[in-house]
Amino acid sequence: MTTHLMEIDSDSDDHSISAGENDIVATDLTSFGKAIPWVEKYRPQSLDDVAAHRDIVDTIDRLTTENRLPHLLLYGPPGTGKTSTILAVARKLYGPRFKNMILELNASDDRGIEVVRQQIQDFASTQSLSFGFVKASVKLVLLDEADAMTKDAQFALRRVIEKYTKSTRFALICNHVNKIIPALQSRCTRFRFAPLDAVHVTERLKHVIKAEGLDVEDDGLAALVRLSNGDMRKALNILQSTNMATQQITEEDVYLCTGNPLPKDIEQISYWLLNEQFAESFKRIDEMKSRKGLALVDIIREVIMFVFKIKMPSAVRVQLMNDLADIDYLTL
Repeated sequence: MTTHLMEIDSDSDDHSISAGENDIVATDLTSFGKAIPWVEKYRPQSLDDVAAHRDIVDTIDRLTTENRLPHLLLYGPPGTGKTSTILAVARKLYGPRFKNMILELNASDDRGIEVVRQQIQDFASTQSLSFGFVKASVKLVLLDEADAMTKDAQFALRRVIEKYTKSTRFALICNHVNKIIPALQSRCTRFRFAPLDAVHVTERLKHVIKAEGLDVEDDGLAALVRLSNGDMRKALNILQSTNMATQQITEEDVYLCTGNPLPKDIEQISYWLLNEQFAESFKRIDEMKSRKGLALVDIIREVIMFVFKIKMPSAVRVQLMNDLADIDYLTL
């Protein structure tokens, strides 16, 4: 499998535009830096930059280096590096011209059979020529949120994959692998991306904090890691939004920015539930919920996690978990 690139004349470095006296001229784009989402600004550019899942990344890296890259199916929760890994593979394969060699689609937007018949098939059937050689280069189709595709679209995609395997590789990304038809799963090498552990999330956040020159307290960093639940995208979004609201980021700032109940509030609520009469505890919780604008589903989720940490007889814990699970189900 060859990966020669089709050379295209690069754009000129001179982007100046003549303007009249009433025209607005953009002379410096650095002022727009803060408007760039940090999830894109700090997206890994190479496989070496991917924060976690080194076993998966190293396997894909080796397959790429040996020109044995198969069709891929990457699945797992959001913010775990699935899309970043595939884009890093594309950059390694195609260099600075990788955008000419990949078709990137979000299947949740274009989920019907027509996008398979038109965009994907047209791209896969068009031969790419490498500069100086009349020789086909293997292209890459990236389908994000592929689990949102209709069943008909997935069956149509299966036929396209079979037909254009020699010239095109397909990378399917999804959260729920059970929503991908078996016929597609069997044609791909599957990799599961688990939620990132606290160590990798912390390291990446520290890198961004240092690069942006932020003032983040230790308890603020711990809160970011805790609320991210292994989702790096979520962690960076919370960090950026909290930074827009305050200069010094503390635990309380992070929780206030996200609308999540503070740990001390959850501790207080749990105390009321375990020690007060129901009517009194309900009154106090409802008052706190209204005063702080808390969501009931967030309170229940955090109370469940807090109760797990309390020492109590096993029979009592089981009864509490069953009751809390019923309540959690009813609030969905």
